Amino acid sequence: MSRPRIVIVGAGFAGYRTARTLSRLTRHQADITLLNPTDYFLYLPLLPQVAAGILEPRRVSVSLSGTLPHVRLVLGEADGIDLDGRSVHYTGPEGEEGTLAYDRLVLAAGSVNKLLPIPGVAEHAHGFRGLPEALYLRDHVTRQVELAAAADDRAECAARCTFVVVGAGYTGTEVAAHGAMYTDAQVRRHPMRTGMRPRWMLLDVAPRVMPEMDERLSRTAERVLRQRGVEVRMGTSVQEATHDGVVLTDGSTVDTRTLVWCVGVRPDPLVESLGLPMERGRLLVDPHLQVPGRPELFACGDVAAVPDLNQPGQYTPMTAQHAWRHGKVCAHNVVASLGRGQRRAYRHRDMGFVVDLGGAKAAANPLGLPMSGPAAGAVTRGYHLAAMPGNRVRVAADWLLDAVLPRQAVQLGLVRSWSVPLESSSPEVARVPGRPEQSGKDAVAAGTAGTAGTAGKHADGDDAKKQPGGEPAKKQPGGEPGKNQPGGEPAKNQPGGEPAKRGPEAASAGSRSHGERAKGSQSGSPRASGKPRRAVEAAGPRPARGGSGKPGKSSRASGAGSAGKRPTAPSGPSRSAGPPTDPGPEPPANQPPPGPDIAPGPVRRTDGRAAEGDS
Repeated sequence: MSRPRIVIVGAGFAGYRTARTLSRLTRHQADITLLNPTDYFLYLPLLPQVAAGILEPRRVSVSLSGTLPHVRLVLGEADGIDLDGRSVHYTGPEGEEGTLAYDRLVLAAGSVNKLLPIPGVAEHAHGFRGLPEALYLRDHVTRQVELAAAADDRAECAARCTFVVVGAGYTGTEVAAHGAMYTDAQVRRHPMRTGMRPRWMLLDVAPRVMPEMDERLSRTAERVLRQRGVEVRMGTSVQEATHDGVVLTDGSTVDTRTLVWCVGVRPDPLVESLGLPMERGRLLVDPHLQVPGRPELFACGDVAAVPDLNQPGQYTPMTAQHAWRHGKVCAHNVVASLGRGQRRAYRHRDMGFVVDLGGAKAAANPLGLPMSGPAAGAVTRGYHLAAMPGNRVRVAADWLLDAVLPRQAVQLGLVRSWSVPLESSSPEVARVPGRPEQSGKDAVAAGTAGTAGTAGKHADGDDAKKQPGGEPAKKQPGGEPGKNQPGGEPAKNQPGGEPAKRGPEAASAGSRSHGERAKGSQSGSPRASGKPRRAVEAAGPRPARGGSGKPGKSSRASGAGSAGKRPTAPSGPSRSAGPPTDPGPEPPANQPPPGPDIAPGPVRRTDGRAAEGDS
């Protein structure tokens, strides 16, 4: 008899706990495969400390292969599930495609940023769901404070050192609390010329901070925020976002270069393609985390609507605490479906919540006991150390160093603004030039949220507007015009842009197309030559994958409608006032693409020839 094949999609709190428990329960009598875009489990509650420079990124990233030795890890994103054929189709990080057959399937794909139909938010705001977004925010905030400190104009200084966080839930509250401490520490060491100080704003339409928590904890969190100078505005949100600021629902305008979107999350759009009963975007399951009518299919975490047995008629909320417990129960029930053990119904007991407010401040209610101050801070950090599946010593060491040493306020420039779009269906993966974009699910993200005109923004043709060096890169918060980037106006020869006019040296290479140049410059990498992943069609949704029997995800983007899409940028010369200039020889393929986060400077060639602007 062959060994049963168990496939787990997603390695968040639910997927990771399922894989770890299954590995122990099956005792190597089953083939367990974990499909995930990254090779690490991200401990999300500590992500604000990464953005504030307290923890290094690898501290909150737990290796999957190192902690799950008997689980096969496959890097990729599921983009189609054939329920009748019992197979999962996925696309790898370099564009390669593959299929995983299964006898039992566990869907634990997690959640993505929640979008709202607010003009300009998709273009100018950034979420806070993945490690790339936290790294970008850390660099961006550091850069804005440094630029504000060097500015002589008070208006520019005020705009650059104003930071707006939308959403006063757990994430938004922690981001604002840690961010205010981080920027205050920067200004103490390097005061601004104009004598101004950083300004943080926390907005939410709710009547109070963290409305899902006990009212006493909510008051504690708000008191700490106000003590640090954070402007807490309840009953207020963003009406429109632009490059230069935001318009609030109360009619006021705030000049800012930073808009952090923490209004909540929604289930991964993957489950919508299954055609199964849903509850507000979540897959309906029974108390055993099994999909009715599909004995081989289980779902847990944020993608599953799990009945709350303690509150009949309701479903468990989308929190890490529930997802972690879902994973354990799901693993036991998967094993029971294979003939070993008894099924368990998911029933939870509230253990309380903890909110880290930075320094020695926190708000916590362990076992229902409200706490604040240093005692709550100790309980909060102790809880995180106990809950983390790895890296505990390293995290504790970083906390100790942060307590006795000043933080390193430097920007590394590893993540660009265009690499972390808000409407991304995979916030845990930063976009890179040359990699086929994952826009099928991105189109679903835009269409489901009702953001008209954003579904087609990341197609290859339109992506010049947001890709490195593209002309509207200046619209990104803190970005600079693409024409000021290294090498003159290289937007035309970057991925997704127009082909550059080649100079005499480049002309000798022949008349190869843009795609052929990409193939030749990537040294045979399938990243350039592979099939594009979920490319968004500007004219409409892409049809389903032919002959596969799997539903096409792009078709679900029709909610956005094509009528609201903005016209694509006209091809041809640059839209600058003067005549188009020849940018000179084309830079080598391994030259980092210019973007809004790179300081202007010359482009160096690696083939020994001098590019335009070299001294």
